[in-house]
Amino acid sequence: MSAIEIRDASIEDAALILRFVTELAIYEKAEHEVIATQDDIEESLFGPETKTKALICQLNGEAVGFAVYFFNYSTWLGKHGLYLEDLYVSPEARGAGAGKALLKHLAKIAVSKNCERVEWSVLDWNEPAIQFYQSIGAQPKDEWIGYRLSGKTLEDFANC
Repeated sequence: MSAIEIRDASIEDAALILRFVTELAIYEKAEHEVIATQDDIEESLFGPETKTKALICQLNGEAVGFAVYFFNYSTWLGKHGLYLEDLYVSPEARGAGAGKALLKHLAKIAVSKNCERVEWSVLDWNEPAIQFYQSIGAQPKDEWIGYRLSGKTLEDFANC
């Protein structure tokens, strides 16, 4: 039987997290969009002003995945929620329960912090992930469309 452990990430995990981020981007056919450096990960996840947290998933003592999350807020509920920014498990560890263990750990964090919900996004073509999420009871949000301002467009809008 495989031993799965979930632990809080530390600054020493920055290179590992960046490797997992890059692997995830390759899987999502967006490797060219990863511009983060190890220094960026160290500062944004572990710096003094961070509001973001990360977990490392280990299978038999070897790091096989990670999750990055932060807390958001619902004015309608008057409660916080937990937003899962990224969840990734290495291909060789998929099917061993690592992804489910990460999500269960996040659910426990959310419940312990009195959060009303856990939310995340998945690419519409990622059928294995969609099937996995539905198998644990997660429901897709189809009434909302995500929008983003970023890069130069964000800067231009902020300065106009």
